[in-house]
Amino acid sequence: MASASGLSRRRGAGGGGNGGLISTTTSTSSRTSSDSPPPSRSSSFTGVNGTRTHAGSAFEGGSKIAYDPRDLPPSSTTDNGVGGGGLGKVPRLTIMEEILLLGLKDKQGYLSFWNDNISYALRGCILIELALRRRIAVVKDPIGRRRVGGGGLSERIVEVVDERMTGETILDETLRMMKATQDPPPGGISASSSSGGGGNIWSSAGSWTSGPSSSTASNPGVSAGEKLSISTWVDLLSGETWNVLKIGFQLKQVRERLAKGLVDKGVLRTEKRNFLLFDMATHPVADSSVKASLISRVLSLLTSTTSSVPPSALLPEGTQYRVIRSVCLVCAAYTASVLDGTMNGAISSSSSSSISPLGYEEREAAFARADEILGEFSVWPWGATGEIGSTPGSRKRSASSRIATGSSGDPSRESVLGLVSEARKEMGVLASATQEKGGIPGISDDGQDLCLELVAGVLEVLSRLDSLL
Repeated sequence: MASASGLSRRRGAGGGGNGGLISTTTSTSSRTSSDSPPPSRSSSFTGVNGTRTHAGSAFEGGSKIAYDPRDLPPSSTTDNGVGGGGLGKVPRLTIMEEILLLGLKDKQGYLSFWNDNISYALRGCILIELALRRRIAVVKDPIGRRRVGGGGLSERIVEVVDERMTGETILDETLRMMKATQDPPPGGISASSSSGGGGNIWSSAGSWTSGPSSSTASNPGVSAGEKLSISTWVDLLSGETWNVLKIGFQLKQVRERLAKGLVDKGVLRTEKRNFLLFDMATHPVADSSVKASLISRVLSLLTSTTSSVPPSALLPEGTQYRVIRSVCLVCAAYTASVLDGTMNGAISSSSSSSISPLGYEEREAAFARADEILGEFSVWPWGATGEIGSTPGSRKRSASSRIATGSSGDPSRESVLGLVSEARKEMGVLASATQEKGGIPGISDDGQDLCLELVAGVLEVLSRLDSLL
């Protein structure tokens, strides 16, 4: 009825305007005149920050991801604000998606059946991605008191420092789980949200509240307000636990969900293949230029012979943590055993030339470089062991049966040291932003970056992957 007041309804994605709700009142000024043009059905509209966004997709021009950008918190897709530390925008692909893409067979569209490491490594990459987006960090460690059993870097306690959602389903599920474990709501999930179906609500106060979900509900295996260590979280997310009360922390179907996310982003496509008597969904590469650029980044970093980091090994300008993300990509790919396919080169595409495979000696040198990079970045502060002439990477390389014997040579060593130097420069940029803005999540009062320290702890866990599984 025209006289109804106080009514509100959800506006469709195609409607133009600034608000997320349309209110109808008795005021005639709020009604649209009959001779006014109909509302535009364009996919572009003004978002929550007053900027032009595109409905139905995370990227401009896309139309495959069904969500309303106005439901996302401010700066969740760019992280140009406090949450990102002023270091630029978040890249298109997460580290988990990049690792999965490196391991996928281009035409067959599935992973190797003999790869047992990638599932565990993907869980570690989830923690790395959350730390790089400055959502989680380690608790400040006053002389080893914040470590489980007084252990090493991987035993540091993890806490949520920013509970804003990221827009990535797996990351948000993990973040809600960690937040519910750290600060469980009194009395569990309220009955008023029982009809939400496990969704998220962006409240007017600027924080997220979780609907009922099996992963975020109060778990009997965790006491109220318990904070867990880095290695414990990776184990729980992977299902590597003997405690049946904590088996609910395992993330289900991570590889399939990541592949579907890449399908939504236009990188993969979905096909059905017949395996003996069963039809299974596979995800061949649809945009070969994305994987070619990814392989080019990895090979450029592993074959560089200078102390300066080649631009081809980094993400585009303006991306958050360009150097550190490339380091994490190489280390995670090495521990997930997906570098073998990377060394075989990449297929050519319309936008990029083909990448030739590496020879035997080049492959062994690249594996040795990846092992040395992992050794330098799995300690804190990064590169600290290199200053005394002995690195974990050199010790692991001498004991590894996979890598050929022999020294890596001075050019390789200079390249790794240059990589450490560039990563420290990125940390310095964040320290400067902290002094100017202040209040950046994951930065302690004395200027320690607790988020990047968590990244080093995850890399330490991944460096022991062969002995853990």
